[in-house]
Amino acid sequence: MRWTAFVWEGASRAFNQRPAVTNLVLVLAASGGGGLVAYADSQSDQPQGPKKKKVVVLGTGWGGTTFLRNLDSKLYDVQVISPRNYFAFTPLLPSVTCGTVEPRSVVEPIRRILEKKGGDFKFWEAECFKIDPAKKKIHCRSNAGTNFDGNGEFLVDYDYLVVAVGARSNTFNTPGVEENCHFLKEVEDAQKIRRSVMDCFEKASLPYLNEEERKKNLHFVIVGGGPTGVEFAAELHDFVTEDLSKLYPSVQHLVKISLIEAADHILTMFDKRITNFAEDKFGRNGIDVKTGYKVVKVAKDAITMQNPAAGDVAVPYGMAVWSTGIGTRPFIVDFMKQIGQANRRVLATDEWLRVRECDDVYAVGDCATINQRRVMEDISEIFRVADKDKSGTLTVKEIQDILEDIYVRYPQVKLYMKSKQMNGIADLIRTGNGDTEKESVELSIEEFKKALSLVDSQVKNLPATAQVAAQQGQYLAKCFNKMEYAEENPEGPIRIRGEGRHRFLPFRYRHLGQFAPLGGEQTAAQLPGDWVSIGHSSQWLWYSVYATKQISWRTRALVISDWGRRFIFGRDSSGI
Repeated sequence: MRWTAFVWEGASRAFNQRPAVTNLVLVLAASGGGGLVAYADSQSDQPQGPKKKKVVVLGTGWGGTTFLRNLDSKLYDVQVISPRNYFAFTPLLPSVTCGTVEPRSVVEPIRRILEKKGGDFKFWEAECFKIDPAKKKIHCRSNAGTNFDGNGEFLVDYDYLVVAVGARSNTFNTPGVEENCHFLKEVEDAQKIRRSVMDCFEKASLPYLNEEERKKNLHFVIVGGGPTGVEFAAELHDFVTEDLSKLYPSVQHLVKISLIEAADHILTMFDKRITNFAEDKFGRNGIDVKTGYKVVKVAKDAITMQNPAAGDVAVPYGMAVWSTGIGTRPFIVDFMKQIGQANRRVLATDEWLRVRECDDVYAVGDCATINQRRVMEDISEIFRVADKDKSGTLTVKEIQDILEDIYVRYPQVKLYMKSKQMNGIADLIRTGNGDTEKESVELSIEEFKKALSLVDSQVKNLPATAQVAAQQGQYLAKCFNKMEYAEENPEGPIRIRGEGRHRFLPFRYRHLGQFAPLGGEQTAAQLPGDWVSIGHSSQWLWYSVYATKQISWRTRALVISDWGRRFIFGRDSSGI
């Protein structure tokens, strides 16, 4: 997706004059697709108060928008830059593809969000194509207008940089995917899919085609059995059976929907009960679920798959949607090379969302992952901090004295104990020393290492979801809001390497559950506490949650009215 640049206010003066510059915070934030760039210098002829830090926000996705909505704008000069001037409620994109929900019902202009927030916010519609962490500058490109050099490029400096530019679709370098497949990460993608579906039906209805050509045009292939691919397959099936079958009766019996997944099952991130129900339901609905097939080539008219038993299989298709995961944006790849993260898949941050090996740069959302510190990397330092009497051994009491700090700094310890049904630290260190009945029992460093040797097995990466990005944006805004206070009053755990305490508690993701709409007004819901619900009641829960999570009352009203319109009048099949 190309990013365009648009200067909201004072751009021409900012580019051609160099007055006194106030401090800003630069924030890079985006979800799904796109990145943002903000021009960080500001000027005034009036006497200035205490200088504010410069904040530039790159992106208007879940991470960036949530950060902006929770940031105290009185504390910073905030610049927002994004290739799109709106926030999109991406979980409803599969509904947009088939007309269940209209595109404008799931978007909110970023300027309206900033206006309601109030404070000193500025927005530019622009593309960031390079980050220079050494000089604390980002390079931006505008396509809506050009500077005197004619290339539309400009520099933005920052004090803090928050990167939340999301991710792009991952093709795994499969030949033909970029040229022949649709993706489903942006509102524009959903609109293209909607037009393509209608084009396939119109082509299949032409009088001069034979039956094989009609079947080919009406074969819809979805590659990827994750939540997005499954939900789109379900939406498409409902669209065909409830609406298009009435409008195209002569060809509706030729429609085929195929869902291709390389793993042994679809929805592998869900409970097995949901996976089995989804596969059975799709089978009953006539959706062809092909598990264990890997797509190796996508030509204009056929998709080639590989299966250990069947070998290479080529199938003709009319439309293909690629939904197999996420990849890193090119300028983020270049940035990672600059800071020594070239071998990683995405940006690595610490537990406070700070990009590793880079000062004053933060990252949230799909473009980054938290690199949780391992206990065994710090085991000697943990032992040193706990050994207050410098005896060279630890008692149960000494371990208990810093236990809460260990739980906070290394959450995998508590998760491991829970997975092994341990009641306390005594049960854990019993694996290193069999006698823990007395608080005075002493552990050597080797026994301490043995007791904690397996806890790092509980370290897992967070999923690339809107839920994670939103929680990270909210957490980071809270940290920014109390940054000055936390310098004098740190609230985080003890520094295992160094003195004192960390300024903030580390980020902790709280999983609130996940949904998988399966069509026919049935949804699978998996909520905390291993609570699983499948059926019509879960569909109404899905309606309630997604209506509540809308970013404004305007979009909430539009989405609910779209759902009501669909119940009464059906989905719109216009090819626009």
